[in-house]
Amino acid sequence: MLEGVSFVGYRYPPAGPSSSTRSAPQLTADSLSSGEGDRSVFLFEHFRDGMRAEDILITAGFHTHSGAPPPDVRTGCDLSVSVPTDEALAAERKLKEAGINVWDVIFKFSGDLPELQISKLVKKVRFSGYMMVRVGNMKLTFDRQTGVIVNISGGGCPDIPLLAVRMVGKTLTEAVAPAQVGFTLCAYTLQKAYEVALKEWRDEL
Repeated sequence: MLEGVSFVGYRYPPAGPSSSTRSAPQLTADSLSSGEGDRSVFLFEHFRDGMRAEDILITAGFHTHSGAPPPDVRTGCDLSVSVPTDEALAAERKLKEAGINVWDVIFKFSGDLPELQISKLVKKVRFSGYMMVRVGNMKLTFDRQTGVIVNISGGGCPDIPLLAVRMVGKTLTEAVAPAQVGFTLCAYTLQKAYEVALKEWRDEL
């Protein structure tokens, strides 16, 4: 058992298939109405590819949104990434340079992928000099003064123990980002908790 790290089993969403194939909000014709113009959607064979693609494109400055493809084009990965159609060629080139395999591209959807509604899952609790950030059932706790991550809990996915080893005991700026190592929906959710924690700590400095 890892000292300072607790793991509790959970289901997200309740029951159903393994974490790497659970469904996110679906892309439908009715939901593509953001008014941002045509967007193109990248589809991936593996959840980890979708995670890495989102991280790479955001870092590179692309206007990305994430969500689930419709059932008729779903490949088993429940995370797809969209960009404005006029950025699609450059985005695909960027992903190829990074070694990300794009399984297929759906061009010129009018609108946008529905968000994963991560903001509705975020909970922040301050106690005794610490802050716990919870996104879904993943929890990350850090020292508000030093920024050191003291605990990660809530994962039932196989990559969470490795992420805990790589993150606990390090500051939020030193720790590896979950999206860089993880490959499951748990890691994706932990990434969102990490991003919130990092912002909260920087705001308190």
